[in-house]
Amino acid sequence: MDETPDARGPLQTVDRALQILLSFNETRRDWGVLELAEEFGFNRSTSQRLLAALAARGFLISDPYSRRYSLGPAMWHMAALWERGGGLARLAETVLARLAESTGRTASFTVPDGYHVRCVAAVDGDSGPVRSHPLVGDLYPAHAGATSRAYFAFLDPLVRRNMLAGRPFARYTELTEVDDAALDRLLDETYRQGWAYSEGEFDQTTRAVAAPVRVGTTPVGSISVIEPKVFTYDDDLTAQVPLLLDAAQRLGNLLANRGAAARSRS
Repeated sequence: MDETPDARGPLQTVDRALQILLSFNETRRDWGVLELAEEFGFNRSTSQRLLAALAARGFLISDPYSRRYSLGPAMWHMAALWERGGGLARLAETVLARLAESTGRTASFTVPDGYHVRCVAAVDGDSGPVRSHPLVGDLYPAHAGATSRAYFAFLDPLVRRNMLAGRPFARYTELTEVDDAALDRLLDETYRQGWAYSEGEFDQTTRAVAAPVRVGTTPVGSISVIEPKVFTYDDDLTAQVPLLLDAAQRLGNLLANRGAAARSRS
């Protein structure tokens, strides 16, 4: 028989409550009392007390009809505080700094923002910044450049086509692809390759390689290595792809809190 929440001290109770919060994901949106007890090996009383305590503090809400628990407003409040405090940028910068140092080029992380991706963090390499103004805050349209293509190419094809089909595409340079069918082929090619390359599609002065950042199988943004075209490097930009893909995986693991989640089940 499982012990009551306080039988082995408050630390175990806290750990169990955190396990419950971390168990929510894209496919697990709510829990019932018995269902949670079976999943975690709790008895029914323990399961009920933990869920009720989290609901009392607003971390969960209980549906009065189904009696199932889902994430509550306190989670939104904490997430908003973390984001406003630059938590996402600081987390990404730990990976970007290593990538920028290894490649000697600027590394950036972008997240979706409607029909664009938005840069939330960037770290310059030894060669310095790629532009005269900071990259953070810049928006990149879905149809122009590796940075945005590395995210949009990895969306569900139906979602992607519904989002992009029939939209007017601005031509930023002579290399910007503005044809629907050609863009679709380019996105499919990026998906098969696993990363994107562009040269002067959005900004004619730069070239970039980019890869999707995923939490599980879901793309949540893209990570890029960018260089100014006027600068001469000892190696080719595409030679940085292995480092780029490794950085994308490490950042995805950080965003998924994968290490902590694994430890909580041990």
